[in-house]
Amino acid sequence: MDLRLHLRIQTPTRRASLVDLPLSGGGKAALAAFLFLTLLPAPARADLQICNHMSYVVEAALGLEDDNAVATRGWFRIDPGQCRTVLQGTIEAQRILLHAEALPLYGAPPLPQTGHADLCIARGDFIIAAARVCTRADQRLARFTEVKPADSERGQTVKLAEEAEYDDAQARLAGIQRLLVMAGYDANPIDGIQGKKTDAAIAQFLKDRKLPADTVNSAAFFDTLVEAAQRPDGINFVWCNETTYAVMAALGVENRGTIVTRGWFRIEAGRCLRPDLRDKPRRLYSYAEAVDAGGQVAIRGGKRLTWGGETVLCTRNVRFELSEHGDCQALGLTGAGFATIDTARSGPATVRFTVP
Repeated sequence: MDLRLHLRIQTPTRRASLVDLPLSGGGKAALAAFLFLTLLPAPARADLQICNHMSYVVEAALGLEDDNAVATRGWFRIDPGQCRTVLQGTIEAQRILLHAEALPLYGAPPLPQTGHADLCIARGDFIIAAARVCTRADQRLARFTEVKPADSERGQTVKLAEEAEYDDAQARLAGIQRLLVMAGYDANPIDGIQGKKTDAAIAQFLKDRKLPADTVNSAAFFDTLVEAAQRPDGINFVWCNETTYAVMAALGVENRGTIVTRGWFRIEAGRCLRPDLRDKPRRLYSYAEAVDAGGQVAIRGGKRLTWGGETVLCTRNVRFELSEHGDCQALGLTGAGFATIDTARSGPATVRFTVP
């Protein structure tokens, strides 16, 4: 997948053409995003800040070039909707270059991109004085792109943004939505718009972790979300897809002797999903099947790749919610073997889908 981050330079009179800026995933970010810069006339160059208008937590590295000597410095972590000062005082460098990476937890990295220079970066926090050549084992070359910051009230500004062109508040909310979904909460769609679904997901997240309501406005909230997205286990019930296939799952919930099944929940490869459980049922039932690119049940070793158990409950080929499970075929439904999960006895449960 060829994903590019672009640089758009805009002046008061005209807009220039696009130039590629590299975005790698640190390893792992599948982003289709844009870097927007507004270039306004400014007599002096003060503090430099980077503003993240993307729905991803990013880390940035800076390159400063003066008389063909280039130094690099990083990393600067910038949360969605956050502006961070990366240089203080007057900027004397002839060229400012930027390299940005999303945190590894977001997914597979895009292909290498073109830029203006290959400069050295390192794994941890670093300052590299002669950055054109990597001299240590923990260093590697990365693509940097020259940026021309815009003048603002707080100094010179570089903005990282997606096609959605979020403002600060929208970027922050979209970033929260994205990490909630990755942690297994239903905060879709990821659009930066406040709504009942997002509010419910945030409220449930805070409740599950016994956090006060004002935590969502704290500077450390993204740290909490990132940790949850990396380790969604231990919160009620979670499906985790550890295969290379997409998985379609169905859930049965027992309530006063009646089992209600719901489906289908789509869980992408390498992701986890926490289905919405309004109460804390004593017993759950889980069934899932891997699907191929055509939407058909995947076949592995001549057998359908499914995960379930001995309890036969009814499903449909399309989205469903069913409470009758006597004779599925007679009801025009499909019977599937569900695994029984006694949450009253086992506590929080994580069902992992793996290939035998």
